[in-house]
Amino acid sequence: MTGTFVDTIIICTMTGLAVVIGGGWVPELGLKGVAVTTYSFTNCLDFLPPEVPSFILMICLVFFAFTTILGWNYYSERCLAYLVGGKAIFTKIFRWLYILAVAIGPYMTVSAVWTIADIFNGLMAIPNIIALLALSGVVAKETHDYTARVREEKAAKKQALQN
Repeated sequence: MTGTFVDTIIICTMTGLAVVIGGGWVPELGLKGVAVTTYSFTNCLDFLPPEVPSFILMICLVFFAFTTILGWNYYSERCLAYLVGGKAIFTKIFRWLYILAVAIGPYMTVSAVWTIADIFNGLMAIPNIIALLALSGVVAKETHDYTARVREEKAAKKQALQN
């Protein structure tokens, strides 16, 4: 969860602020993709030679991509292990397929990689939705029990204050 917080809240917020402050978002510039971020970083850090902000951005992207790949691998591997009961053969096959996908990824277009990533992220929602539907009765019961306990505690405190 810490990695998700750092990646999503800190890194994305800093990048978004750099793009807004650096002006890379302006449609008249005609920039797309990473060119927006590169322009913005270079514009914000204009006191440095243009290669330095580009290098800093490259290092940030490498670490962001590496941690994302590791995070997705860990999450999906744990989910697979749960679904197959921890059978090692499925985990090994998954690891080889994951390594193959990571090795093939750089040779694909950025659009294709994002499309595949979006598809697999969407597919991860299916078991979560099934679990939510299956557990909705349990969640409703636990919520009802919790609110009843809170009401009882408030009533007990109110009664104690009146005495």
